[in-house]
Amino acid sequence: MRFRLLSGAIFVLAAWGCSGGSGGSTSAPSSTPAPTTTTSSNATTVNITGQNGAQSFNPNPAPITQGSLVMWHNQDGTVHHIVMNDGSFDSGDIMPGATSPTMKLGSAGGSYHCTLHPTTMFGSINVATDPAPSPSPSPY
Repeated sequence: MRFRLLSGAIFVLAAWGCSGGSGGSTSAPSSTPAPTTTTSSNATTVNITGQNGAQSFNPNPAPITQGSLVMWHNQDGTVHHIVMNDGSFDSGDIMPGATSPTMKLGSAGGSYHCTLHPTTMFGSINVATDPAPSPSPSPY
């Protein structure tokens, strides 16, 4: 009985030690991807690629037109939690393979970061405030 308990404790500690020590933000591997949350086909997707400063997201900065929707898709193997720096959006935890709820952007765009990795994951959204120019009518 003691051998089983000791073996179980060693396994748990070994698994925890192999998790990378990133502050509890890792998750156990899954044989199937986690289901995505509500998304929209007309939203711009920002991919979460890992903890690499401004290169943690693609595209970064994300070019979006005013009034558009944006969502984050977690392509990394760990949980992330995206918030706009001004507090206007909080994705909640985004599991590996999952997608955040969509966010409708205001007129200014803004900066965001991962609350679980704030010093290594940050990005921005640039919003075009002027609509694309329409072609001039032909004088003929």
